[in-house]
Amino acid sequence: MTIALYPFMVLAAIGLLLSLGVHIMTLALLPIPGGGTVWALHIGIFVVWIPTVLVARRMTRQASRRDFWRATLRGCPGWMRTGVHIFFGYAFVNFALFFIGTVGHPKPTGAAPPVVVRGFSGHWMFFYSAAFATLYSAIHASHLLRDRRCPRGHAVSHTATFCPDCGAQLESEGRDA
Repeated sequence: MTIALYPFMVLAAIGLLLSLGVHIMTLALLPIPGGGTVWALHIGIFVVWIPTVLVARRMTRQASRRDFWRATLRGCPGWMRTGVHIFFGYAFVNFALFFIGTVGHPKPTGAAPPVVVRGFSGHWMFFYSAAFATLYSAIHASHLLRDRRCPRGHAVSHTATFCPDCGAQLESEGRDA
């Protein structure tokens, strides 16, 4: 099952690198090679995000909503989890700057100006980084895709230390978030 995730993880890595490159080019006010083809990055998110959501749902089916990212990124090294969180925060800051920079300006005709591409590329970086990290986690901690049970057979979260049904203490699964 995890072998099927590799192509999507590679596509997410490529999408992250391309969106990062596009973002840097817009900040430097450089022309983007390929012009309007940059919008393919927008579509590419759906290509990698659909399997990402399916895998994340499987990895977190017993986890609480509060522990969603902790359970999803459990198989990642710490620097990768931190990177996803940084891209998430940056997407909000970047969108706020984009919004402030475009309010009250007339809508452009023709090709999208760099400020619009910059506004979108901040989100692309987050979505591609989250997809890459989630798929990486699923591949490197494939046990998270299987059901976890307490000694008495109750289904429990991969982040739980005690069974919520009977209170039995659970053995550690290894790497913690």
